[in-house]
Amino acid sequence: MPMQRYIVTSILEGLLLRFGQAPRSVIGDMSAKIATKDGVRVMQLRVWKALLMLLVSMTGGAMVLMALGNNPPSAGAFCLSSYYKLASADQAVTSHAMQAMGRWKRVEVCYSGTRGGNIEWLAYLQGLTHPQDLECHFIICNGFGGEDGQILTTERWDNQRSVRSSQNGYGVEETIRICVVSDGRSTYPTDCQIKRVEALVDTIGKRFGIGPESVYYPADMVATGPR
Repeated sequence: MPMQRYIVTSILEGLLLRFGQAPRSVIGDMSAKIATKDGVRVMQLRVWKALLMLLVSMTGGAMVLMALGNNPPSAGAFCLSSYYKLASADQAVTSHAMQAMGRWKRVEVCYSGTRGGNIEWLAYLQGLTHPQDLECHFIICNGFGGEDGQILTTERWDNQRSVRSSQNGYGVEETIRICVVSDGRSTYPTDCQIKRVEALVDTIGKRFGIGPESVYYPADMVATGPR
């Protein structure tokens, strides 16, 4: 800006000296006004450029989201640091209601049948009025609706209530059900989910004396169960 003002001032001085005298203060005021107008124009141009870049970025982001539709990007590889940030299985197994040693005798692991979810999400998809009516005791998230590997404890477990139906034909009164967020077809359990299933089953097995022979997994899930 000083250079622009200097050039304008020099031109005005040359013209006025050629065609007539004028006070130097007048010349300075005129050149300052012209330089100020130029500065405003430059500033306006910069603002318009910034707005244009923002519009292009927003449009690009919207196009990417539209392209993804109902197909979220797959979860990344297992991250050990993220795993250790999750609450422990011991914390998840605690409940407000008293836990009796002989209360639970088997564990059932099943899929949610969805690509993502958490307690509220699954309750809504199942047409339930209240989340506490979910037919499971624990939910293990896959990164869409909750952190990958996050263990959510339902009110059914917190109150030590049994599920009301079985997917495998055995009794439900003494069955702990773990729901893994996955449809088992287009989305499969992440490495973190499988590790968290193993940790949760291991903790439950030790606390209630449930052996591996009483733990039931989906046919395509690879997990070791209690150790």
